[in-house]
Amino acid sequence: MEYVRLGSAGVKVSRIALGLGFRGQSSVSQARRLIEYAIDSGVNFIDCANFYRVQDGPLSEEVLNPVLRKRRDEVVVTSKVFGKMGAGPNDGGSSRYHVHSQVERSLQRLGTDHIDVYLLHQYDEETPIEETVRALDDLVTAGKVRYVGVCNFAAWQVCKALWAADGAGADPLVTVQNPYSLLNRSLETEMFGLIREHELGAMAFSPLGAGLLSGLYTPGEPPPSGSLWASKDPDRYDRSLENQGHAVIDALRGIAAQRDKTPGQVALNWVISKPEITVAVSGNDTIEQLDENLGAIGWQLSEGEIDCLDRASEGTAVSFVNL
Repeated sequence: MEYVRLGSAGVKVSRIALGLGFRGQSSVSQARRLIEYAIDSGVNFIDCANFYRVQDGPLSEEVLNPVLRKRRDEVVVTSKVFGKMGAGPNDGGSSRYHVHSQVERSLQRLGTDHIDVYLLHQYDEETPIEETVRALDDLVTAGKVRYVGVCNFAAWQVCKALWAADGAGADPLVTVQNPYSLLNRSLETEMFGLIREHELGAMAFSPLGAGLLSGLYTPGEPPPSGSLWASKDPDRYDRSLENQGHAVIDALRGIAAQRDKTPGQVALNWVISKPEITVAVSGNDTIEQLDENLGAIGWQLSEGEIDCLDRASEGTAVSFVNL
């Protein structure tokens, strides 16, 4: 496993993080076995949120709890706040009220006294950003949170949060988390420059385009029975792979065959080859999927291979929101 600093922070994290979104996992025991296996394999970065859950089961923070009780000092754990967690008027957003109440509930579910990286899951149009960054700084001062960051923010929104934190003398953001893959390179337009300028960490989620780059799917053919996309809107599946999707998958398969790697391993290696990207968040449901994705570590694509993939994917911006 390779470890790198998370932006300008001193903490070191694995290049592959284990995401606990569990799109296709319904077994709590298997989910816990996956987490243990990931740690044993060198993954020390676990990405969670206060509303992630095993299908029709407990919240992911509760699933993680017994593992943390045994192995807390081996891992860097994230959680997130923003989403609607109840029917009340203050049960969502980034107000001081919601941030402080939700961190307590996350800590209780996780069974720990601190969250290593606490992330705002979305930008809150209704709450002054100054209120939010002061609320996060309170949590850092109290020792309940070690570092803070944001997810799904546009570059200008990250700038606004950085300015607000600087003006308030609050703890600055150390990382952003956004989608980035060969099917969605929109992060490069403005965010990459901001990442470089402010030495931010960058966590790339959906690095395999919600599985479309794993090698399981072929443009022009229906998704395999039992796969994630087989249960999704067929039109959305076709749109996600039309036009450049064909070129991207053709390029991936060609390089993978030459390298004796899988298309997913090549796609992940391309993501972490970008100097702006710190970590790829791997959303695995099984040990087999994790093992394959860990095969993206320990080798490097050549400049020619990266250029081939860059050209095939130039300008892509497929969205996997609400998948």
